[in-house]
Amino acid sequence: MQYLAMPSNDIRRNLATEQYLMNSDHMQVPFMLFYIEDSCIIVGRNQNTLEEINQKYCEEHGVTITRRLSGGGAMYQDMGNLCFSFVVPSDQIKFGDFKDLVKPVVDALHEMGATGAEVTGRNDIVIDSKKFSGNAMYSRDGKTFSHGTLMYNVNTEVVADALQVPKDKIESKGIKSVRSRVTNIMPYLKPEFQNLTTQQFRDELIKRIMKVDTIEEAQKNEYHLTDEDNQAIEEIENKWYKNDEWVYGKSPDFTVKKRKHFTGGTIDARFMVEHGKIANLKIYGDFFGTGDVHELEEKLTGVDYRPAAMQEVLSNVDLNKYFVGIPREEVVDLLTEQH
Repeated sequence: MQYLAMPSNDIRRNLATEQYLMNSDHMQVPFMLFYIEDSCIIVGRNQNTLEEINQKYCEEHGVTITRRLSGGGAMYQDMGNLCFSFVVPSDQIKFGDFKDLVKPVVDALHEMGATGAEVTGRNDIVIDSKKFSGNAMYSRDGKTFSHGTLMYNVNTEVVADALQVPKDKIESKGIKSVRSRVTNIMPYLKPEFQNLTTQQFRDELIKRIMKVDTIEEAQKNEYHLTDEDNQAIEEIENKWYKNDEWVYGKSPDFTVKKRKHFTGGTIDARFMVEHGKIANLKIYGDFFGTGDVHELEEKLTGVDYRPAAMQEVLSNVDLNKYFVGIPREEVVDLLTEQH
């Protein structure tokens, strides 16, 4: 299996690289990517960026903000965090099945001493009931990529300052704060792995995933970006990850807000209703899905804002395509209920 240890520490460059390699044939699937970033927040595809971040703090502390193509929630990263991506054929993995896809990483952590590490919930890897890894998934053109974080030696104090985690999400997990929920994996590893740089930690993982004794052996399967690759990556970076319209989006005014946290993710629907009809609809959240939720927004736009009319439209829609792991009837109830 090929892999790439990205040379950049800019999240926007690295996400563009990931997108480029997934959509090209330069690396044969399955393959892995590893990257390490300066301070940044990556919001999920369907989230309302300004509601997820503490913008003043991020501006004052130089925290880069961008948006990824996959669903899920906002993630804070710094140089103490290691990111990894698996890219596999879509027919080899069930969408939303993180446990099988991240198993090589979990197995490697077990070998390094973190024997209590386990995948839990929809997309977290935890130890002692504390999260040190969040994962997200995206499918396109017959390929699925799952990318995740590994908090090795992250400044956890900053996580709570930079992010604005909604109260209902914290309460649903039975915790009092973000700080009490996250941890670094470093202290759970064997002593010889507790004083590594993040790059050294990455190399130890690569060796175990590739099942070799030295990083030099693993590097025989390492991909190196060409000038042609870098030019294409730069174009993607500017079009998407440095584009404020993509990162922040346009937030129209709304007259109705419906929000609920489910086991499979949070759905936050904003309706603008004019003359009894849905004039505008925007659905935010950290849910996962293989479809673009904008398709669902368009289907309901122009429909009478009445439960029966909305339910009729939704009866012909495969909601699991947009909200994996959230029961259909609960999505319908949330979108159509009226007070």
